[in-house]
Amino acid sequence: MINITNFTDLTSSQKEMVLEWRNHPLIQNVMYSKEHINLKDHLSFIRSLENNMTKKYFLVDKDNKYIGVFDFININKNDAELGIYTNPNLKGYGKILLQTLLTYAFKTLHLKKIYAEVYIDNEKAIKLYKEFHFKTIKKIVKDNKEIYCMELKYENW
Repeated sequence: MINITNFTDLTSSQKEMVLEWRNHPLIQNVMYSKEHINLKDHLSFIRSLENNMTKKYFLVDKDNKYIGVFDFININKNDAELGIYTNPNLKGYGKILLQTLLTYAFKTLHLKKIYAEVYIDNEKAIKLYKEFHFKTIKKIVKDNKEIYCMELKYENW
């Protein structure tokens, strides 16, 4: 069974666990913001989500095992940008996590399309997105790193 918990509803220990994952080198390496995040800033960020309708962050567990995090930013009535990372201590949950994200995006938020930005050298993520029918729409450069901008439309899901 898969459960998702909004970051604003996390327990203290769940918040600390998510922060530990986010600061893990495997996760930091694929994020835009690569600096270490302290607990105070993390808790402040979570509080900022309480009344923010343009951002949603979720912790996902499957069969009582925490498997990862997904989020949406820049949410509007038609689309949003996604973020996703698996628990760095587990392997093999990317597809389940992405399917959970897509179900939430299209069935709960009723979005028409979602976007992802992924470093061009993050071959594992690119392969996963393509398996779920994401299309590369352009290539950009941020902080001297090449990034694919990918999208998935509801009708292609």
